[in-house]
Amino acid sequence: MRLAKFGNAGRGDCGATLLEILFAVAVAATAVAISVPVMGNTIDDVRTGLAARYVAGRVSSARMDAVRRSTMTALRFESTSGDYMFAGYADGNGNGVRSQEIRLGVDPVLGPFERLCDRFPDVRFELMPGVPDADGQAGTGTDGVRIGTARILSMSSDGTATSGTLYIRGRRQQYAVRVLGVTGRTRVLQYLPGDRSWIGR
Repeated sequence: MRLAKFGNAGRGDCGATLLEILFAVAVAATAVAISVPVMGNTIDDVRTGLAARYVAGRVSSARMDAVRRSTMTALRFESTSGDYMFAGYADGNGNGVRSQEIRLGVDPVLGPFERLCDRFPDVRFELMPGVPDADGQAGTGTDGVRIGTARILSMSSDGTATSGTLYIRGRRQQYAVRVLGVTGRTRVLQYLPGDRSWIGR
């Protein structure tokens, strides 16, 4: 059975059969089904990469703030519901930013606490299971904040910082922000599962 024809009847048969329409719909549905995961991976990669660059920017900003203030500043990370929240602090008495002095109010907070997932949905501080750390070591756990037991990333007025790595993951993507202590600078890395290696971004 032919469906409605288009054009003049004298110019040949321009209609489409029901079977042809169903075939076209099936092809379109398959194309959409293939493109949705690809698009999802792309969005996840962009979102996770932006989160890593945001964290690197926060570290750089705290470093510049320490130089500007001529006093030590820090980002303190606190564990919450399987993730971390963080905020900036200033050294209030010249002996560095310390957990006890934060509790006592000696080292003042410089802004509200942040969580990555509030800015970047589905992104958190974590190293995916089975992914080696940025030094290539396997089996180091999934903790995403590797800056010492106090979880305080300190920046000195001379531009140096605490050395460490902050691991940032999305649904499928894994990034890391490495803080180089001597210079206080940061590097953003991405893990490539196919190569099982970290590359600079």
